[in-house]
Amino acid sequence: MLEAQLKVVKEQILENDRRVRASARETELGRRLMEIPGVGPLLASAFVATIADPHAFKSGRCLSAWIGLVPKQNSSGGKEKLGSISKAGNRYLRQLLVVGAMAVIRYAERNGTRRPWLVQLMARRTTKVAAVALANKTARMVWALMTGGERYREPIIA
Repeated sequence: MLEAQLKVVKEQILENDRRVRASARETELGRRLMEIPGVGPLLASAFVATIADPHAFKSGRCLSAWIGLVPKQNSSGGKEKLGSISKAGNRYLRQLLVVGAMAVIRYAERNGTRRPWLVQLMARRTTKVAAVALANKTARMVWALMTGGERYREPIIA
């Protein structure tokens, strides 16, 4: 009996995954967002569903702060002190962005990457800290693509 229930649940999960993929590919914005490394159908559809008007955010940093991916500031007397991420904001988008960033980092560790920024970051920081920084950068790229109507372009190696 439990095996039959497990089979039904797996089929329902697969059907829901198919629906999410289909809905993300339906919109032109969803297709553009999925071109960004680390952004899949689930994250693209979550962004499209959550952020109705990306122009409500003044910049990519404002969107990233709304998600909770920017450092806390403890600045005083002209000295800037940045702490860990605030974790205030949209927890679901933050988790999906970090998971996507971890996938990009794991791929870069195994196969190499053409992004010098990511290579230098991974040399300086631990994997999780690098993933949060990459998630922050990804959120800013998403905002730029949502507001500008452009397509994602791979970075050019100098």
